[in-house]
Amino acid sequence: MEVRPAVPGDAEAIARVHVATWQAAYRGLLPDAFLDGLRWEDRLARWTAALSTPGPTEGGAWVAVENGTEIRGFVEWGPARDEDLGAAGNEVYAIYVAPTAWRSGVGAALLGVVPTSRDAVLWVLAGNVRALAFYRRHGFDLDGMARRREIGGAEASERRMRRSGDDG
Repeated sequence: MEVRPAVPGDAEAIARVHVATWQAAYRGLLPDAFLDGLRWEDRLARWTAALSTPGPTEGGAWVAVENGTEIRGFVEWGPARDEDLGAAGNEVYAIYVAPTAWRSGVGAALLGVVPTSRDAVLWVLAGNVRALAFYRRHGFDLDGMARRREIGGAEASERRMRRSGDDG
């Protein structure tokens, strides 16, 4: 498996992984009708634009590729956006692994591109036991921050997790 920066030609595969993972990981946490209605085609424009536009000087989108062509997951990260963190850390904006590749090391490899020299944060959907356990195995802990937002017609709660950097 190779982990490399994503390129515009990866947009469709990323969109497919993105939707398949939401449909599997968030079943029971978000409305079934919403999850069933997700289409990779609806995410394609977002990923095409994101991969065609220069992002932050540090971070960006990275993909895990098997057999030279099959994208099994992706991570998108960059500077932390939460005001209480200032410029002190990085944020994992998204990390998704195709359900057929869960527990295969793909997620760990993707998370490995986020530097450990600085603090890192991410937001996880409350009740997503699989994700919480994965992040804890990789040094993240709940830091007490929470937020609510509407997803798919339902109010969802998210919790922030933080991993202390080697320098902090």
